[in-house]
Amino acid sequence: MTSNQWDLLDQAHQAIRTAAVRVAAHQWTAPTPCSEWNVAQVLRHAAGDQLAYASKITGGEGPGFDPFAPDAAAFGGESSAAALLDPALSRTAEAFAGVKPGESAVPVPLPPFSLTAELAVGAAALDAAVHAWDIAAATGRPSPLTLDLARALLPVAHALVEPLRGFAFAAAVEPAEGADDVAVLLNHLGRRADWAARD
Repeated sequence: MTSNQWDLLDQAHQAIRTAAVRVAAHQWTAPTPCSEWNVAQVLRHAAGDQLAYASKITGGEGPGFDPFAPDAAAFGGESSAAALLDPALSRTAEAFAGVKPGESAVPVPLPPFSLTAELAVGAAALDAAVHAWDIAAATGRPSPLTLDLARALLPVAHALVEPLRGFAFAAAVEPAEGADDVAVLLNHLGRRADWAARD
């Protein structure tokens, strides 16, 4: 992975890579916490979103498909999933490597379409990390969304999510008493933190 000064993005990218490589061949069509999408669709959406962030920053080519209408077909194997995901993550890391901390207007693909450098990289990281959790939950694997990563992403979520309710995010869920930061983040994004593949 391309190294850059944005550790938060590196951690989120590692989270979704970890989730993707753990998917068994028969699990690509399994349901996910994103109720209208299966595992393959979530991964395609996440890769497309990362390409959209990269293209907004660099002016380069974006995803060749609509990330909000991803193909439901299963991947042909781990290598075909990696062939989609790895270039998307690399391009996004490279794009953000050219963004300097403190920049005030970094273009992003969702409203408000321009953010400070810190919020822009946080938005890309939030997208990758939460979809990593979606995939892990759907496949019954340990979540790569750690407490530290969730804690770092909570301020980003609080800053960005509200205008996107009903489009990119569902209504918030009230956290259970004593919920940890992973659950609080997921609930704020409209996910049930106790969602499991048996649902």
